[in-house]
Amino acid sequence: MSQDERITEKWQYGMPFYYFGNHRLCYLWVHKKYKMPYIGIVDGKLVNDPDLLSEKRSRMKILLIDPTKKIPLKKIDALLQKLMKIYAEQAL
Repeated sequence: MSQDERITEKWQYGMPFYYFGNHRLCYLWVHKKYKMPYIGIVDGKLVNDPDLLSEKRSRMKILLIDPTKKIPLKKIDALLQKLMKIYAEQAL
């Protein structure tokens, strides 16, 4: 939320969701198979990044967060910046 004043947080579908204006940006959840937290990128299909997993999803991709390692803040910041840029361009 510190990246942009247009990012808001809402509790939706039983999980924390983050919006950029009216666009759903991402959410936080735990992967059932891997037992690891992840950031779900709602429009992940718009971002090409080797660390994002699509699994069987057509629109969303996820970024697994290994709880035994340092959180990849630079990676997360870069992904969010890419998405916010895409959403801002779509609003034109």
